[in-house]
Amino acid sequence: MTYTQLAILSVLIVLLLDLLVIRTRLVTRRGFWTAYAIILFFQLITNWWLTSRGILTYDESVITGLRIASAPAEDLLFGFSMVTLTMSLWIYWGRRGIQRF
Repeated sequence: MTYTQLAILSVLIVLLLDLLVIRTRLVTRRGFWTAYAIILFFQLITNWWLTSRGILTYDESVITGLRIASAPAEDLLFGFSMVTLTMSLWIYWGRRGIQRF
């Protein structure tokens, strides 16, 4: 499976979890998208720093080749999945009173 396929799959899985499984429906909230825009800004800066300096490199045969701020566009999909899943679980566990693992 390519990096692109994994990135798309991660977004689909997280959306299904958020909307249908744990039902936090985070992606339907305006506040989420406002917070995500702030996170995205810093993700772009970080991705640019790491990829433009060669700290992180990618095999061109497993990505689309589309780059945003010097990093593969797929990184934005993985970032979205990571942030959304973390926030959804935070809300889900908070509703259930789980405070320690």
